[in-house]
Amino acid sequence: MKKNKKLSLIEVISMAVGTMIGASIFSIFGLGAKIAGNDLPEAFILSGIYALVVAYSYAILGGKIISNAGPIAFILKGLGDSIVTGALSILMWLTYVVSISLFVKGFAGYLLPFIHVAPTTLTTGIVEVIVISFFTALNFFGSKAVGKAEFYIVVVKLSILLVFILGGFMTINWGMVKPGFDSAHTSGLLNASIIFFLSYMGFGLITNASENIKNPKKNVPLAIFISIIFVMIFYILISVVTIGNLPLQDIIKAQENALAIAAKPFLGNFGFILITIGALFSISSALNATIFGGANIAYSLAKDGELPETFERKVWFKSTEGLYLTAGLGLLFALFFDLGAIASITSTVFTVIYIFVLISHIKLQKEYGGNKILIIFNLIILLAVFSALMKYQWDTQKSAFYASIFTFIGAFIVEYIFRKYRKREIKGK
Repeated sequence: MKKNKKLSLIEVISMAVGTMIGASIFSIFGLGAKIAGNDLPEAFILSGIYALVVAYSYAILGGKIISNAGPIAFILKGLGDSIVTGALSILMWLTYVVSISLFVKGFAGYLLPFIHVAPTTLTTGIVEVIVISFFTALNFFGSKAVGKAEFYIVVVKLSILLVFILGGFMTINWGMVKPGFDSAHTSGLLNASIIFFLSYMGFGLITNASENIKNPKKNVPLAIFISIIFVMIFYILISVVTIGNLPLQDIIKAQENALAIAAKPFLGNFGFILITIGALFSISSALNATIFGGANIAYSLAKDGELPETFERKVWFKSTEGLYLTAGLGLLFALFFDLGAIASITSTVFTVIYIFVLISHIKLQKEYGGNKILIIFNLIILLAVFSALMKYQWDTQKSAFYASIFTFIGAFIVEYIFRKYRKREIKGK
């Protein structure tokens, strides 16, 4: 790829920020408020710390192992060619496919009421086809087009959220923001922090585009830490404004429309419209970045012997099979499947991948750097988060718990079949 086609630091940060904010703040805010109550800002802080725990290893390995396979490349280096590595790569690609379908559904859910069109199966399907076609076409022009579009989308989105934050601070009731410290509040805070941990996962897109980033050894670690800290500050400010302006029961009732409802007390109907537009921009940026990351991972993992041969025919950015298949499957999921149970397992998949990245970092520590004691400590924290996440699924939604288990087993079976009947092995770089 030519040098002028590479992503700059600001563009890759925009991709990560666009995915993180678009993926969570407009969609799971009501759920977080229901679990954490007034401790919502503290939940965002704690979940941000979890993200930084993972980011330590991502930054060190991502700055030295330059591959669009991202964490799978780290695991391959640390653990070698195995059925585990292959199964994790299939699982990771699937999370991108499901994420794309979720974003498309979310966009349709916000757009149709906004333009006063009844959300029927037909109208929702039409919007989903148009939206995913547009962003697939944008990604066809390569990483530079994605980066430029992402920068402007994120600028508009963050500007709208800044209006929300500044306006909200003028009318905030600080008594409503006061955290609780009894056992019930602490339990809710911990559970919410586990859920909101998922809202920081967009930083992984940085390593999945590392081959397309200018000076990746320097910019990959910088982009990871800057994007997480930036998003954490935004999450905290938005949650403080929302909790401080809207009664908790109203936030819970509003669910994914909570921010638009919260803007009404101080911005009126204008605020409602403004935040709805912000939600559409947020989902757009998340969809844009995820299609790019998903397509890149499809190609890179195929190049390293990780996905079926369909992806291996031609070189990425000269052929777009990985892009089309990733986006196409995402659209099929959006049109024909109930994504509730499938979406709920993406969190456990990502956390398992993170755990294996840290295990790989321990094995690679002498060669690539990092404090071994700190890495082990981070791994213990992540194992605790995963255990708490599975317990939360067991306590609140057993179907998601069982779906997570079956998904892991299914990925191993698919990888086993590929290896046995196609004699496939990972080629590496």
